[in-house]
Amino acid sequence: MTDRYWNIDIPSIDKPGTVVVLATGGTIAGVGETGKSTVYASGQISGDDLVAAIPEIRNVANVETVQVCNINSDDITDAHWIRMAKLINVLARKENVAGFVITHGTDTMEETAYFLNLTVKTVKPVVLTGSMRPATAFSADGPMNLYQSICVASNPISCGRGVLMVFSDNVYSARSVVKSSSYSMTAMSGGTIGAIGIVRDGEVYYYETTAKTHTVNTEFDVIGIDALPKVSVVFFHADADVGMLEYAVQHSDGVVLAGAGAGEFSLAYKAVIEKLTVPLVVSTRIEDGIITQKSLMCPNTVAANNLQPQKAAVLLRLALTITKDHDELVRIFSTY
Repeated sequence: MTDRYWNIDIPSIDKPGTVVVLATGGTIAGVGETGKSTVYASGQISGDDLVAAIPEIRNVANVETVQVCNINSDDITDAHWIRMAKLINVLARKENVAGFVITHGTDTMEETAYFLNLTVKTVKPVVLTGSMRPATAFSADGPMNLYQSICVASNPISCGRGVLMVFSDNVYSARSVVKSSSYSMTAMSGGTIGAIGIVRDGEVYYYETTAKTHTVNTEFDVIGIDALPKVSVVFFHADADVGMLEYAVQHSDGVVLAGAGAGEFSLAYKAVIEKLTVPLVVSTRIEDGIITQKSLMCPNTVAANNLQPQKAAVLLRLALTITKDHDELVRIFSTY
């Protein structure tokens, strides 16, 4: 039996300990020339077929799949995020559901993970994974990543740790994980924070946990929301045209500035920013660093803390569903 939910077939979950795989496409479902790692079409293989190709999964957990979409992750939108969060929140109430795995393209997987980390209302494990090589490549990494993700999602010790990402034997927190390579099979990284656990021969080992508020304890709720406020990310560089910032401000509900160094920018940018009424969050274009509220060049802006610009944009979009007040935005960015 299936229920219709946002035009998606939802399987009846009648076996205890079931892991629900939400398939969205990406390289893990990609097909190209046999043996090649590049020039392929993402989102060609169904979630059912991805799971069926790994018979060892049956030794770990019962699995049911839901095909949310089958696209390149560069085409993921806020509508997909909201749909996934609502689906997880509904299915998590089912007693037989042990956890969730989301197969996803790697380009924007960290953003989806962070959005879900802020919006799903369950302590049951929610794990994202993908691959750097399509299914038709030699030594494709997708099967192992999917297998390990189901090991993590089905294990009770993964409960209450926030949304996770499993990639190349490592377990990452959704808040800290970032894609750090365009080709390597170890493309996902936890930055200076690092991985919080590892998977070895199906066994899951945790060594760290996140201190930031997540999942059931956040103030964000997708009930009644069909779309998020629009937020643009502006990248500052030497001799940057201030008109790009002005355009973003005019066409957005909020802006994230990927500043140089510790979130800095030119005097021309400063002159525009000081007059803004639209919320602006200051992050940095460099890989590692922290932006503090006291160090900001303009007091009417909000520090992104150590969030990368793309994740700061996710948090700002959610924050703007609640408030535009500057002090409240400062509180939110210091909390999450």
